[in-house]
Amino acid sequence: MENIHPIFDQILGKKDKEKLLDQKGIVIWMVGLSGSGKSTLAKSFEKYLHENGKLTQILDGDNLRTGLNADLGFTEEDREENIRRVAEVARLFANCGVITICSFISPTESIRAMSRRIIGDDIYHEVFVECPIGVCETRDVKGLYAKARKGEIKNFTGIDAPFENPAAPSLTINTELKNLEDCLQEMIDFFIPRI
Repeated sequence: MENIHPIFDQILGKKDKEKLLDQKGIVIWMVGLSGSGKSTLAKSFEKYLHENGKLTQILDGDNLRTGLNADLGFTEEDREENIRRVAEVARLFANCGVITICSFISPTESIRAMSRRIIGDDIYHEVFVECPIGVCETRDVKGLYAKARKGEIKNFTGIDAPFENPAAPSLTINTELKNLEDCLQEMIDFFIPRI
């Protein structure tokens, strides 16, 4: 570490970039079970923001596991490293003034607390995409829950790996009880004043 010389104090700051973009760089960390609707809602919100002149970046679990995190599995240690890397990337985007939408199961309070610490309380907003596991299973187009129940997939969240509901999310959206348009409106109502 003695050969590392950060130049953070010499580069343009977050405020300069936010002024250029006319928006605030924040991280929207969407958590919930597989099939809860995280990615669907993230894509809809990104489209809305784009149509309204806002610069965004979605970081999605499946997408990042094909590149940056392709070397990671689904053990507890690998899940933690996956989220650590994503949080570091999300912080970089937000520091450039980009509205960064992260869609990750993020199964435990400790993993979510780590992402919050890395990103920073002032720009981290946790959204719990709430949906019962039974409903998530009916939406499972990839067949992952069925495979997990047969033992073909190990460490699958909600089946043989834990999922802890967030204790104090910034926003909870129940995708079982509300349609996509209503869920999207909740996102708009909550986040537009913050960006």
